[in-house]
Amino acid sequence: MAGKTRLTPFAKLLIVVVLVGGLYFGLSTAGVLDGLIPSPGDDNNVQKEGSKIEQFESGDLITTEDDVINIGVVTWGGYAGGQYWNNGFEATKASRFYKEHGFAVNFKVLDDFALSRDAFNAGEVDLLWCTIDAFPTEASGLDAQVVFQADWSRGGDAIVVNRGINSVGDLKGKSIAVAALTPSHTFLIWLLDAGGLTTKDVNIIEVESAIDAATIFKSRKADAAVVWSPDDQDCVEKIRGAKVLESTKNASNIIADVFIGKKDYVAANKQRLGQLYEGWMRGAAEINASDEAKVTASKILAAGLNLPEDFCYNAINNVRLTTHGDNENFFGMNRDYNGVTGEDLYNKMGTIYTNLGYIKGKIPSYRLVTDKDIVATANLAGEDGQAAEGKKTFTEATDEDKTKEAISSKQVSISFRSGEYKLDPNAKTIIDLQFADIARTFSNARIRIEGNTDNVGNPESNKKLSYLRAQSVAQYLQEEYGFDQNRFVIIGNGSDKSIADNNTPTGKAQNRRTDFELIAK
Repeated sequence: MAGKTRLTPFAKLLIVVVLVGGLYFGLSTAGVLDGLIPSPGDDNNVQKEGSKIEQFESGDLITTEDDVINIGVVTWGGYAGGQYWNNGFEATKASRFYKEHGFAVNFKVLDDFALSRDAFNAGEVDLLWCTIDAFPTEASGLDAQVVFQADWSRGGDAIVVNRGINSVGDLKGKSIAVAALTPSHTFLIWLLDAGGLTTKDVNIIEVESAIDAATIFKSRKADAAVVWSPDDQDCVEKIRGAKVLESTKNASNIIADVFIGKKDYVAANKQRLGQLYEGWMRGAAEINASDEAKVTASKILAAGLNLPEDFCYNAINNVRLTTHGDNENFFGMNRDYNGVTGEDLYNKMGTIYTNLGYIKGKIPSYRLVTDKDIVATANLAGEDGQAAEGKKTFTEATDEDKTKEAISSKQVSISFRSGEYKLDPNAKTIIDLQFADIARTFSNARIRIEGNTDNVGNPESNKKLSYLRAQSVAQYLQEEYGFDQNRFVIIGNGSDKSIADNNTPTGKAQNRRTDFELIAK
């Protein structure tokens, strides 16, 4: 019996090729493959050499990598203006940036701080998020410039506390979980200052992120924690008696998200960055003006961040998406603006972080780490929705506001001549240095100013004099910083609230003080 014939591998391959070729010829002749195989020159279906193709819901495709701006972001609602205008996180022809200017944006979610900086240094992203308050801690190590502001945090950052902590003063000696050198850290520093405390008065538990801070708090390993929303509500729900002590809803001008680019990249791409900025601002204006646009933006964020739509909707509500007018104020281009600027925050936090030992060496000048050209040359003047945020207005203070528990209280010694209540230059300087910045950054909080005296003189006269002194402080803040007069609650205590012994010169001096208190809405 003859043995079986075994085909060689080459013979098998040859048979397969012949069969596939015959099948292709037959189907092609019958027209079955028409429209399935791209024709030469069909740009919508053939991937060009060196190009990157990504599919979008509309079926539009990106062109070449040269037509993409890669932007590193984190899980945050403050970048919605750009993501909304781009019609998604991916670079596609559905982007309004592409339709108007021929480029699109690819948003890369980089929640890990160290990895995001590595990506920036390696050129994997052209622009990268940061906050102006923390930028001094890394400005010397990044060859970068700030090109525009995207948002102000308005509730996105909060401090949660255990039962029994009702004011900033109650935090003294308590343990607080916080991510060092992040917006959370900045917020805590400002809040402690508003209560007359420093980080030395509390026990800081340093963690990697605000998410970790929430975990520490829910594990009952800290008395308080600085967290992101909605982790603040989650902490309150999980820990009995816990509450939100304060958030950036009141501390409204502390945390500002900005975007940085390498100096060479910024210099070489002024026109394109200007187009990016203009579209981004238009997107922010649409979201600010329309709930329908906000819902659309939340859908885009939900898809890009892989999160629920309601989470993303709330995330957008926890920020102020900045406009062109806001950017002009932020970069100090409006001489009539007396609110908080980027330079204010950069310089102050640079000094604070240096004094705390987090920064070694010289901090680059703010002028060197910013490029105002993108904002200054923008063609947005007079456009709907591009005006700067208006000044906060308050209803007239009530009797309840006079006794309402304060979130924080800061004692400042303002010297007056005996029997007088008018501020001299030295007194104004003390207010500028010790309280004005707090009043500007906590712009949504009502301020109670209480005047106090020692026990020298008639009690009723002292009450009247202390009231006039507190009133003169409020008037100065109104005239110099433009605060709404209804924001202030004026009280004259006379000598009724002494904090030291009136039988000694030192004690008398301590009692001749002015208390500044922040009252939540």
